[in-house]
Amino acid sequence: MDHSELLATLAGIVGEAQVITAAHDIEPYVNDWRRMFGAPAICAVRPANTAEVSAVVRACAAARVAIVPQGGNTGLAGGGVPLGDAPQVVLSLARLNRIRDVDAVGLTMLVEAGVVLQEAQLAATDAGLLLPISFGAQGSARVGGVISTNAGGVNVLRYGMTRQSVLGLEVVLADGSVVDGLRRLHKDNAGYDWKQIFIGSEGTLGIVTAAVLRLVPKPTQRVTALLAVADPAAALALLARARVSLGDCITAFELISGKSLAIVADHIGRASPLAAAPWFVLIEASSSLAGLRDAVEEVLGAALEAEEATDGVLAESESQANDLWSLREHITDAEKAAGPSVKHDVSVPVADIPAFLEAAAAAVAAAHEGAWVNAFGHVGDGNIHFNVVIPPAMEPHAVNHTVHEIVAGFGGSISAEHGIGQYRTGELETYKSAPEKALQHLLKSALDPAGRLNPGKVLFASPKRS
Repeated sequence: MDHSELLATLAGIVGEAQVITAAHDIEPYVNDWRRMFGAPAICAVRPANTAEVSAVVRACAAARVAIVPQGGNTGLAGGGVPLGDAPQVVLSLARLNRIRDVDAVGLTMLVEAGVVLQEAQLAATDAGLLLPISFGAQGSARVGGVISTNAGGVNVLRYGMTRQSVLGLEVVLADGSVVDGLRRLHKDNAGYDWKQIFIGSEGTLGIVTAAVLRLVPKPTQRVTALLAVADPAAALALLARARVSLGDCITAFELISGKSLAIVADHIGRASPLAAAPWFVLIEASSSLAGLRDAVEEVLGAALEAEEATDGVLAESESQANDLWSLREHITDAEKAAGPSVKHDVSVPVADIPAFLEAAAAAVAAAHEGAWVNAFGHVGDGNIHFNVVIPPAMEPHAVNHTVHEIVAGFGGSISAEHGIGQYRTGELETYKSAPEKALQHLLKSALDPAGRLNPGKVLFASPKRS
């Protein structure tokens, strides 16, 4: 199909150099970083501001061409790259990269969608504040994508998901109209809170172009510890003890299987300072109040005495704290080196985590010979990365079904923080109730009746394009 007229129109909007068509140049835009998803596109277009985004959307609508909004392309569910079912344009937001303002009094930050998350974090730090959204890909993920996927990360236990950090949004709708809700208000109860519809919608309802983010005072103290525990039940007992004594000073509480740290040592060369154990807990507390370290030491001492933990080490410096976190952050790389894996980003009620882990591991062992479980995650908020390393010939979808059936039995979610993208649309169709699915399709039909915004993502079937 000839798209020369559309390409000329797009070049007139953003400049010829920002319409990318050459095979080598477009490759990073049409394939995800894990090389699991991707398809050809007419072009990748790189607008520089909201007005250009609006004009690009209008041009694609006139040409009856679908749009795939893209941030840093760091997602794990294929939500930011094309599908091969129809002509599509990738709309990269990378050039919308200004930090417009940091308000140290009002504790807000106004940023454009293409700002790299780490750059926004550093701008907050320069003002003596903290942008609490934090996860492994923060050096390449962009704010628009972070918002559109409602990203989680290691600080959710204390600060909540991304949506808890969003005060206002600017969004381009499917017809190219711009909705400006960039208010810096911590309290705004005037009508529907429409921004929530777009947070986590993965670009299927509108394109986020700018946001007002909530900041918090930066803690002056950080205490990090790694503890060995006998089982997940002991980890939850430790979590309960820490909550009573430390309250909301607990920033992160990570459960890590002994197998996870073993493969980090084997494949990455980073060894735990503790002897081998069935499970480990990585706990971090932060505060600006004096006495935090003493309080953490008291909690850990009591946990060891009560045999909730069997061993432990407390970081003595920032460098040592970073080393402990490095063990956690290298699990995914070590897993990749260990062999092909089927990833499950799931959540269950916190109290059910021990029973879920036992049931899911037993189900995998019974149904998939030669597979083994690599489990770790943000146990303080119920999110477990229950990954299964499989022999090369094993069918991954069968493993998905085994694990997700157990998740459903516990009333859990098949996606705690990574989103649906194109990876989990079929699974979402299976595990969402009929009324929930009907409501999602109603929203999609109302905001994108032609189905041109990121088609094939999140919803199993989108409205037909015309």
